[in-house]
Amino acid sequence: MVTPYKTRRLLVWNTWLIGLLTLLSGCNSDTTTTDIASDIAESPVIVRLVEVRTRPMEQTVNVLGTLQAMDRTFLSTQVSGRVKTLEVDVGKKVMAGEILAQVEPREYELRQAQVRAQLAQARARLGLPPQSLVEEGELEVDPEETTIVKESQARLDEAQKNLERVQALRTESLVPDSELERSQAGYTVAFIRHLEAVQEVYERQAIYAQRRAEFAMASQLVLETSLRAPFDGVIQTRIANVGEFLSAGSPVLEIVRVNPLRLQLDIPERQAPLIHEDQAVRISVEGETTLHEGRVARISPALNAQARMLRIEAEFLNPGHLRPGAFVRAAIVVRSDIPTLSLPTQSITSFAGTEKAFLMLTNTAIERQVILGRQQGEWVEVLEGLDAGDFVILNPVGLRSGMAIREPTSASRSVTQSEP
Repeated sequence: MVTPYKTRRLLVWNTWLIGLLTLLSGCNSDTTTTDIASDIAESPVIVRLVEVRTRPMEQTVNVLGTLQAMDRTFLSTQVSGRVKTLEVDVGKKVMAGEILAQVEPREYELRQAQVRAQLAQARARLGLPPQSLVEEGELEVDPEETTIVKESQARLDEAQKNLERVQALRTESLVPDSELERSQAGYTVAFIRHLEAVQEVYERQAIYAQRRAEFAMASQLVLETSLRAPFDGVIQTRIANVGEFLSAGSPVLEIVRVNPLRLQLDIPERQAPLIHEDQAVRISVEGETTLHEGRVARISPALNAQARMLRIEAEFLNPGHLRPGAFVRAAIVVRSDIPTLSLPTQSITSFAGTEKAFLMLTNTAIERQVILGRQQGEWVEVLEGLDAGDFVILNPVGLRSGMAIREPTSASRSVTQSEP
């Protein structure tokens, strides 16, 4: 049961609560919101500034190109035969001189053995020992040291002594003239046979030289049954297979040298005078942010008459992931110290294809449209819109023209200014 006292007490509490809510509502709508908005509008944005001034920048010639292998060759068999082994496949790295494939060598080894026997026979006819069949400098043989010439020389000496004895006896009339004539004829025959012996030695020596050449050719054919890598590279194409019969000259593998890489570029005629050997060339590959640097290695002596272009070649060390055939954007550095009005890229904002920068004038942000040129690292060339000595705002995100700004009290402009 509610008493009159309790009723009056509830009315007092309700009246007090309604008044408090009314007071708070009035304060929030009339006073608090206005003060907060005013405070926000009057608070300047803290910014960092950098001076627009002249700095040295590079002048480049920008062209497009495609990376190419430094060397590319098809390895072909030099002898005919059936492929016995094929040790490599596509993508395999190989070293110069490494055996990549081999043609069945048995037939060529038998031919080598046959010629070796003929060479030994030729040596024996010259009176040479059978060992050291292919020693260099062994083609010349002294005929006087061969057995056939020594034999003919002995007979010639005997005939000469016999003739001298008969001549002495004929002087004393102890022998008839017929005996003298027989002695003279015997000497003549011995002399001619000696000449023939010397000639025979020369003929045998020529046959020996022929056998040596045949043996060298047979040995070379045995070596050519093995297909070796001509340089360090990577297998790009495998053409033949094990067991396949190939004729001489048939391609087996394609090998490419991928380090260094070659880049061929076509330079417009108006920019050709700027290009010289050993200039730096920077390239960027599609899908990568890393720049790779090389050098101009070769320059064509003449322009292409139809395209009016100058062909040049640059070389790049391959870090391992660059591939021949990759499309690249190349920048040839023709000068590196051109004075250029520039500012940091961090001070530029872009909207709808228009670049803008914000200046600080009497603690107010002023928007200025700019036209930019080439970019070098974190700096970009200013063609129009700013002058040397202007101070632009770094990272002007969220700024609007006319906003109040100020620099940090603990920072100075000399700190915020950095060089490229």
